[in-house]
Amino acid sequence: MAPIKTHIVRIGNSKGIRIPKAILEECHLSGEVELESRGDHLVVRSAEKPRQGWSEAFLVMAQRGDDALLEGDVLIETSWEKDKWEW
Repeated sequence: MAPIKTHIVRIGNSKGIRIPKAILEECHLSGEVELESRGDHLVVRSAEKPRQGWSEAFLVMAQRGDDALLEGDVLIETSWEKDKWEW
């Protein structure tokens, strides 16, 4: 997306910028964000981390025995895989 110009606006005792909807959608930003200053750049990124909390959830599943495979071995080794495949 090409750069878009906007203005810094007064918001109470602070200042802010309006971020166009198209940019928010392209960057998948909503809710809480993190701001970081890098030299003369302002970096805005989502505060939510994908898969946050998954490690803890998997530990609980393992303790309960809920982490068993739903299907048996689904891989079928063909003769080509046995004889010709190289890692």
